[in-house]
Amino acid sequence: MRGAVIDKPCVFCAIARGEVTAHIVYQDDVVIAFLDHRPVFLGHTLVAPRAHIETLADLPADLLGLFFAAVQRVARAVEVGMEADGTFVAINNKISQSVPHLHAHVVPRRRKDGLRGFFWPRQKYRDEDQMIETAGLIRAGL
Repeated sequence: MRGAVIDKPCVFCAIARGEVTAHIVYQDDVVIAFLDHRPVFLGHTLVAPRAHIETLADLPADLLGLFFAAVQRVARAVEVGMEADGTFVAINNKISQSVPHLHAHVVPRRRKDGLRGFFWPRQKYRDEDQMIETAGLIRAGL
């Protein structure tokens, strides 16, 4: 398995190795998906690579398609299995990442379920110039 060397035990790696009990809903050679133990809504599932990879930026290119194919498959299954109207799929990188191991949250959603868009207030750009400047800064980071 590929991945970063870690200093302390990773609970998601332990789940992938079968050392920690989890309610697994899907697994293959690359990923493991299991119920979040503190769900936003029942059926909230985490999809993680089996290898210890901390963030999306660290995910090797050859695993990218395999990882997101599994996220897509689990999102469909959560929607069908939970009879949800849709799903919210999100990845935290470093900030708000309670376990430093890449994982996608797949949360079942229902109309009027009380969850309002993102979990933080929205902002507006000052003007078109600020949008152009911001887009340029991001492009420069590529």
